[in-house]
Amino acid sequence: MANMEYLKDKPIAVLGAGAVGKAVAADCALAGARVRICDLPPFAEKTLFGIKEAGIKLFGDQLNLYGFERSGTARMELVTTDVAEAVKGAGIVIVPTPTFGHVPFFERLIPALEDGMVIHIFPDNYGSLLLRKMMREAGCNRKVIIGGWSSAPYGCRVEIKGGVVLPKIRVYYRAINLRGAALPSVDQHAFLESSKYMGCMDAITNGDGAIPGDTVMDTGFSNVNPVLHCPGTILGVGTMENWGVIYGEDKYQFSIYSHAYCPSIARVQYAFYLEQRELAKAMGVGIQDFDREQFFHRESILGAEYMGPDYRIPFDQQNYIQYGTGPFSINNRYITEDVPVGCHVYHELGKKFGVKTPVIDSMINLASAMMEVNYYQSGYTLDYLGIGHMTKEEMLRYLHDGIYTEKNK
Repeated sequence: MANMEYLKDKPIAVLGAGAVGKAVAADCALAGARVRICDLPPFAEKTLFGIKEAGIKLFGDQLNLYGFERSGTARMELVTTDVAEAVKGAGIVIVPTPTFGHVPFFERLIPALEDGMVIHIFPDNYGSLLLRKMMREAGCNRKVIIGGWSSAPYGCRVEIKGGVVLPKIRVYYRAINLRGAALPSVDQHAFLESSKYMGCMDAITNGDGAIPGDTVMDTGFSNVNPVLHCPGTILGVGTMENWGVIYGEDKYQFSIYSHAYCPSIARVQYAFYLEQRELAKAMGVGIQDFDREQFFHRESILGAEYMGPDYRIPFDQQNYIQYGTGPFSINNRYITEDVPVGCHVYHELGKKFGVKTPVIDSMINLASAMMEVNYYQSGYTLDYLGIGHMTKEEMLRYLHDGIYTEKNK
């Protein structure tokens, strides 16, 4: 195992101050690290509000199998909108942003990279591929370790009152295992070892541990968001849009897990997952293994991340832990990210490797109609990630060994 002790005394830089960014920053600081947090305009005015003066308050039930909890108010070493300032001298750089934040942060991060840095992307969502591509295009040869995770370490939500984003974050569950991989895989041991120096991973490090994916495509396939969010939101849209109207309920207590999931949606989610499995098999990469029955309860396959594979809340019971987690509109990252990024990459891989993806494609078709957007045109492509021109063998060599095959001009 690689010796990553040099990270122990270096600050941690968190790029992004949304829900996961705030939780990660606070958790790492409460665990004893020096933490810098950064966000970019125009979001920074809201997302960084009050953090410099009051710190970040971490609270909530933090449900997990082993009862790991950490709460309190965390003080940041630095609060800034300057990426270079945030990462200078840092050992670990955490990028916990939705995909729309990847390019703006990566553009600013690449010139500021230093040898020995370890970059963790939560969730990866093909961010590792994109960052490596942008580094090649920028002529950046810094000796850094880059990798990502199948999900975030938490289920969490920012506290918002009267439209004001407060420096408070509610954590309603903590993962006890998470799937991670480096690009290339030869950096895998060092990448996973570095996670032990991140307080935000303590429930995992002291729980079931990090699970090594064989490549970053494995972490992409193992991201539960597209398979859960897209069928749940699209097929549960009637319940969502009527929740605060004809049902007489508080609109902002809605949750697809608590109020939309049902056996019929679970069958669609399982069919979606089977298509993912066929894609992973055709590519020659891994994917997290789930059996059919794990889809047929209120937490579905998400529950295994924080309560283990035997966790079940039957459909005829309430799931209070997810109340208020939404989404509250179809115009939400459960659609605007998980369809054009998650689903469309699967669609592209299906075309390349000859795997039919009718259920996944139906999510793209329905979301495009609901949002009046053509996600086939605006979605991530394999060329955008820098791998569209490669054969299967070339792609695997790049993912495992970092040997990149240039596109013939």
